[in-house]
Amino acid sequence: MATTLKQLLAACTLLLAAGAFATPASANSSDTPSKTAAHKANTKPKAKAKAKKTEPAEPTVADDPEPDVTGSVSTEYDCEQGNKITIYTSDKDDAHIALRWKKHLHQLDRVGTTTGAQRFENSKTGLIWIGIPAKGILLDSKHNRQLANECKSATQSASAGGSSLEKKS
Repeated sequence: MATTLKQLLAACTLLLAAGAFATPASANSSDTPSKTAAHKANTKPKAKAKAKKTEPAEPTVADDPEPDVTGSVSTEYDCEQGNKITIYTSDKDDAHIALRWKKHLHQLDRVGTTTGAQRFENSKTGLIWIGIPAKGILLDSKHNRQLANECKSATQSASAGGSSLEKKS
């Protein structure tokens, strides 16, 4: 019996805190409209804020100025699902690359690896480019997802085709 009474009191406390027991409109008729309007005003912005957070978005480029690619060598990559990436490199600066993804140009900084893979990151946008001799992959670290995979340049595609022909002979 004591446990049931404690549970009932706890439930009533939760209902009171949640506003389930409202005062009748006739008791405080002057307060009711203003409280209702204030309550509606407070709930609408919260709903909009939640909707913005749940939508997946592409990496933002608002705070990330486009790098200068004049004098750079460009390499185009064809990826799965029709995605395309262009990487701009410079002989003068091997610590950075510029990467064109979805009509935006991003500067990525080299990150050292122990595997020998070429890894470049942009901490502002969350973009990560990983290049190995056979292919490249583009990741979005802010949303923990893969943006493009099986990205191959013309030379990578040609060398993959040539090696498969050699194996057949």
